[in-house]
Amino acid sequence: MQKEKYSLGNILTNLKIDSLNEMQQASVDANKHHNDVILLSATGSGKTLAFLLPILENLDPANKNTQALIVVPSRELALQIEKVFKLMGTGYKITACYGGHLRETEENNLIQPPAVIVGTPGRLGDHIRRENITTAAIETLVLDEFDKTLELGFQEEVSFIIESLPNIKKRILTSATESVDIPDFLALENPEKLDFLPEEGTPAARLTIKEVLSPENDKVETLFRLICYLGNRSTIVFCNHREAVERTSKMLSEKSIINTFYHGAMEQQERDAALCKFRNGSVNVLVTTDLAARGLDIPNIRYIVHFHLPHTEDSWTHRNGRTARMEASGTAILILSPDEKRMPYLADEVVENIELPATSTIPDKPKWTTIFIAAGKKDKVNKVDIVGFLSKQAHLKKEDIGLIEVKDFFSFVAVVKSKVQNTLEMIKNEKIKNKKVKIDIAR
Repeated sequence: MQKEKYSLGNILTNLKIDSLNEMQQASVDANKHHNDVILLSATGSGKTLAFLLPILENLDPANKNTQALIVVPSRELALQIEKVFKLMGTGYKITACYGGHLRETEENNLIQPPAVIVGTPGRLGDHIRRENITTAAIETLVLDEFDKTLELGFQEEVSFIIESLPNIKKRILTSATESVDIPDFLALENPEKLDFLPEEGTPAARLTIKEVLSPENDKVETLFRLICYLGNRSTIVFCNHREAVERTSKMLSEKSIINTFYHGAMEQQERDAALCKFRNGSVNVLVTTDLAARGLDIPNIRYIVHFHLPHTEDSWTHRNGRTARMEASGTAILILSPDEKRMPYLADEVVENIELPATSTIPDKPKWTTIFIAAGKKDKVNKVDIVGFLSKQAHLKKEDIGLIEVKDFFSFVAVVKSKVQNTLEMIKNEKIKNKKVKIDIAR
């Protein structure tokens, strides 16, 4: 039987996991005995695997149609789920559909129906209206981060999607908060609720909370001094507005802090470049809106800096969920101006004050620089091709090449900063896969 190919042991080995955690095992067990399951568990606790395994259990290898649909609030979460599913090595096909991705590419991916589709409400609804997705065989529906998905603006689209699925037998809803009423159109029947949230929704104990008092209402100078104090560590700085993100990033750059910014109004390639540079260590500071508070798969983030105070406790929880994930520790830092006070929901928290030194030393510059290559999966280019190209044409050693990310139509590769200019000079007239493509420092 095909199922032997993807035993749980093989999947865990592929994911480099020793065993399921308590929450994941509870989800697997509950889904065997209940059609509808609501799973509440903290960000970073492994919810993705907790619903992918039950999906897998219900897939029929003889059925060549799409059998499961996963609805998510952001393209980043869709890509993360797609990545985990592929790493599981089951032999089943998955496709991600999201705004900012070429619809023609997705349409081509949907010609041979994937067993599983993951996507954002707007793009999924669009494909269903265009009849690119055959809905008749879809029996499993997952709403991941359903509280966010069902927020104002998504309700109508999610309702349309569900109305378009005539044969749903299983529904799985997951969230890191319990903060939204479940609408009637989901038609849940006696759902089994698994609550693995920390008591009263507090952040995990491994999260340390600190604060810095800014002497001025304009807190950029304090942020600069704080980053100098923290040193060359992976740090996300949260602002409440896109304009503030770009302004703050620019002012940090003017003070010689290497950083990048990220928000929802950027083009997809710009967003991919920003996240890749942060992931691969070309920059250690990411300035962003709450868009980065959910679904980003970036390991080893040490500090979360709340440059602007979060509007809600939910936002506070999700921002901090980017650090102190699984077994790691992390620190959330508030920057308070003279006119600002600590949020009421932190009244019972131990918050340590940081006294910044009088003089600031610029942190060491990152050792990596990210190179952009205008070729990707659709050009039949993969990571092995890129390593071979850089090794042969630029004489780079293995240790000179860092993280490589290959997208549909372009790729990013980290190269030791000291060798970038020489590398670009040596490869400027060379071809990848017999094709001349643009190669330059990622912007």
